[in-house]
Amino acid sequence: MWVHNIDPVAVNLGPLQIHWYGLMYLLGFASAWWLGVQRARRTDSGWTEEQVSDLIFWGAIGVILGGRLGYVLFYNFGQFLQDPLWLFAIWEGGMSFHGGLIGVIVVMYLFARKQGKTWMQVTDFLAPLVPIGLGAGRIGNFIGGELWGRTTDLPWAIVFPRSGDGIPRHPSQLYEFALEGVLLFLILWWFSNKPRPTRAVSGLFLLLYGMFRILVEFFREPDIQLGFVALDWVTQGQLLSLPMVVLGCVLLWLAYRPMTRLEK
Repeated sequence: MWVHNIDPVAVNLGPLQIHWYGLMYLLGFASAWWLGVQRARRTDSGWTEEQVSDLIFWGAIGVILGGRLGYVLFYNFGQFLQDPLWLFAIWEGGMSFHGGLIGVIVVMYLFARKQGKTWMQVTDFLAPLVPIGLGAGRIGNFIGGELWGRTTDLPWAIVFPRSGDGIPRHPSQLYEFALEGVLLFLILWWFSNKPRPTRAVSGLFLLLYGMFRILVEFFREPDIQLGFVALDWVTQGQLLSLPMVVLGCVLLWLAYRPMTRLEK
């Protein structure tokens, strides 16, 4: 058993503090840009390096704005009603993947129209670039000692002082890093390296992320202000991930369904 005592501040310059979590966000955006540039350099990509830079820039805006709005609305709506200005208190932390996903979807729709591409062409290109950033974000959660797991007596259990109870817990942040970051990236990068029907890559991303998130939620402590939201075992994260699984299956079916006569 190990007691978590990692300093969440990477650089301390008096009044200026740079947190590891913020650096993980920068790493995620930088890795997405680099991977996107490598893909754009392929002769049949249909993308330019300038388009990739614009894609990552607008994607970052969608992640930050959507992530904050999602956290406030999905996980702390009560506090927002009491203090609406708390929405803008981003220095206090609080981001939601599902909110960030919605933000990116909206921004990518606008980006696709501007670039003369279809919405699904953009999301199919973007999806394999995302998992590295997701994994980096989970490392940021682990370093910050937040979003800890449920209690366990397994040998790799960790005591997170911020939990306030001194009880050994699952390092669920690292489970999410392994599944949402490493494994999801390897599968999507391999899958997208060959020509696939439109919607297939996006569908696989939604399906796998939703499944991985639902699985890890069984080891992650529910948000204290929400607890279990249904049946005494369903968490908010699982509830928000279920539509992703359904939509992913629908997109994959649309991508691989037999061609109709009209489409031929």
